[in-house]
Amino acid sequence: MCRGFKILKKIAFLLLFILSACESQEAINVDKEVTDAAFWAEIEEIDNQETQADLWRYISSKHTLKARNSKDLYWHIKWFKDNPDYLERVTKRAGPYLHLVVQEVEKAGLPIEVALLPIVESAYYPFSYSHGTASGLWQFIPGTGKLYGLKQNYWVDERRSVIHSTRAAVRYLKNLHTLFKGDWLLALASYNSGPGRVQRAIKKNKAKGKKADFWHISLPKETEGYVPRLLAVAELIKNPGKYGQTITFVANQPQVESVHLYSQLDLSLIAQWTGLSLDQIYTLNPDLNRWATPDTTHYELLLPIDKVAIFKQARANYPKKKQLNYKRYTVKSGDSLNKLAKKFNSSVAYIKSINHLNGTKIQRGQKIIIPIPKKADNYYTLSKSQRKIQRFNAKKHGKKVTHKVIKGDSLWLISTRYGVPTESIIKWNHLANATKELRIGQKLIIWQVPKLRASQLENITKIGVNVKRTIVYRVRKGDNLSRIAHKFGVLVSQLRKWNKLSAKKPLKIGKKLKIIKPIVKP
Repeated sequence: MCRGFKILKKIAFLLLFILSACESQEAINVDKEVTDAAFWAEIEEIDNQETQADLWRYISSKHTLKARNSKDLYWHIKWFKDNPDYLERVTKRAGPYLHLVVQEVEKAGLPIEVALLPIVESAYYPFSYSHGTASGLWQFIPGTGKLYGLKQNYWVDERRSVIHSTRAAVRYLKNLHTLFKGDWLLALASYNSGPGRVQRAIKKNKAKGKKADFWHISLPKETEGYVPRLLAVAELIKNPGKYGQTITFVANQPQVESVHLYSQLDLSLIAQWTGLSLDQIYTLNPDLNRWATPDTTHYELLLPIDKVAIFKQARANYPKKKQLNYKRYTVKSGDSLNKLAKKFNSSVAYIKSINHLNGTKIQRGQKIIIPIPKKADNYYTLSKSQRKIQRFNAKKHGKKVTHKVIKGDSLWLISTRYGVPTESIIKWNHLANATKELRIGQKLIIWQVPKLRASQLENITKIGVNVKRTIVYRVRKGDNLSRIAHKFGVLVSQLRKWNKLSAKKPLKIGKKLKIIKPIVKP
């Protein structure tokens, strides 16, 4: 039953209730208690049905993790309020994966909020990576990925696999929960910064006779904000209207189904049989690095539920020998397995395996078989090589600026200073998401569009468009006017003028400063 119909049904019940009340005062007196009970029971039943139908509402109905107070979440909620379209995009992107993630989380007995963790980690973008190390929905680094059985080879990177990475994340979080004796907030903090760091912080507090829960131990700023941000996301999804958020509806039912493959298959055939685009196939199976499923004895392919039967039927009717293309190649002088692997978009290990070679030496005149894609390289749109090309050729406009991160910088502050969206900074610099702590001294590439000239601003103002916005900044430890002016790209004299500051009086920590910035949309 669609949401619109349910709302209409509620209104209809309410109208019937009012009309029945108007018919007879005597009827109301006799049947009031029964009528009221039946009416509200029906309304409650409709609410329950809606909660069960919408996966986000279902998640919100089962929250168990809590912040100490609203102050802990204030700045995180403010960020989302300042970027109101962010959650709408992220919740839409989560659609194909969310039910699968919730299923794994609930099956393992973890708090339901864990299903929201990929919003914080990767914005539910499966190709997300951070500084070339962490990757996938759950942002596994290579070492932790291997520890939890995630394969990383020529054909696949299971840190990006929706199924395998979710199962690995669930196991990792369960282990952390046990390590920290049932404290989920400490387990989540250690997921971000590592269990060793959290353990040392706890030990330090205990040695001083201080409280040693998440809210009282000293952790890196990124981790201190990590848990509150997750709790803020949970609050925003539970009460979107209160905070001006739009949450994309996701049906509380499976969207995808696993198909088990026991032989390698060219992705072009999957597209041909199912009618899916290559982008769709890669998006559901982001662990795929190349043009075919991996050369393993078993692979779990995710497909939309309505495509599974079509796929199985087409595969059953298709000759197994034609599921991959092979080239019979005669080795030439100067050839090596490494050169041939690069030339034919394959791997040394695979060429060795398929030709039953023990070593890496090959001889001129030797006949070998090399698997090759059925289509041109650029057909496989989201393969590892094509993603690299796309990043390199990403559209950039304006003047290239290099920003060196200083203490106190954040993506939001940098985006405000240069007048560019935070998401653009993330893409230009291949960052994971807007929640990651920047490193002091880190260099970021910014493509800045020239600011409007004074005459342009004047013309815009005349037609009634507000081209300035006021930012309220709270002074932090270590701040001075010069540093704050640098953060926001304004002059110290302007800061003094806007806030009536005396040159003789020092800034106080916690003081609120007004900063006026023109709105520039690239």
